[in-house]
Amino acid sequence: MDPVVTQTTKDPAPTRRPALTVLAVDDEWPALDELAYLLRAESAVAEVLTAADATTALRLIKDRPDSIDAVFLDINMPGLDGLELAGVLAAFANPPAVVFVTAHDDRAVAAFDLGAVDYLLKPLRAQRLAEAVRRVVEQRESSGPDGDSQPGVTDPDEVIPVEMGGSTTLVNRSDVSWVEAEGDYTRLHTPTGSHLVRIPISTLENRWAQLGFLRVHRSYLVSLPLVTGIRTVGSGMVVLLRPEPNAAVVELPVSRRHTRELKDRLVRSPKQERPVR
Repeated sequence: MDPVVTQTTKDPAPTRRPALTVLAVDDEWPALDELAYLLRAESAVAEVLTAADATTALRLIKDRPDSIDAVFLDINMPGLDGLELAGVLAAFANPPAVVFVTAHDDRAVAAFDLGAVDYLLKPLRAQRLAEAVRRVVEQRESSGPDGDSQPGVTDPDEVIPVEMGGSTTLVNRSDVSWVEAEGDYTRLHTPTGSHLVRIPISTLENRWAQLGFLRVHRSYLVSLPLVTGIRTVGSGMVVLLRPEPNAAVVELPVSRRHTRELKDRLVRSPKQERPVR
């Protein structure tokens, strides 16, 4: 298919910053047309560009530095594929947000490792696409003109892909009450159940350290806003969490090396807000 670039412009939606300019990339014409159509229907999107391959998309992005806010990107394409393009974009000083749109659910982990904002499965649903656009807007509004996080602005909620039985479930970080280590894996505990992911607990500890999570034990990472107290049990200590207002209290062990930091964090922030569900 010959590389094609088209664009459609409409009046910007009333947002705090100018509405989004997005680039849709897919080598299959019906899929590209549908994606562009759904994006144009979003009030937060002012301009939609389209490209039929990753090489054309990259050239377009380079020709319009800092003007494209997000790329909605297929993965399996001839030549440079979507994951490879995302890897190139990640090296940019101010890269556009990347949302993958694909028929394959087995590439989600690789996609999120590249910093993807969302991962959409075909056939597309308008409601799911709208959620992805919302995430892009949140990410942009949480960063300053140079792409740095603004003080006092909440970081966009991270999405963790969980693969099981050939399907992928997306778990929001804000839904995680505590994390439990299981070898090289971790189990994410949420009010609706637990999810096993192939991410070391040390990785999540570093990634979520500034987002209200604290390591209290070699096997446990907890959401501080959900902590209701601590108490001594024998010669040790446990931390008390309440995942939901009407849920039972969960008790997790606290190791000696983490006790002081836990107490200090709780004293410094005695009235922490619960994460948004």
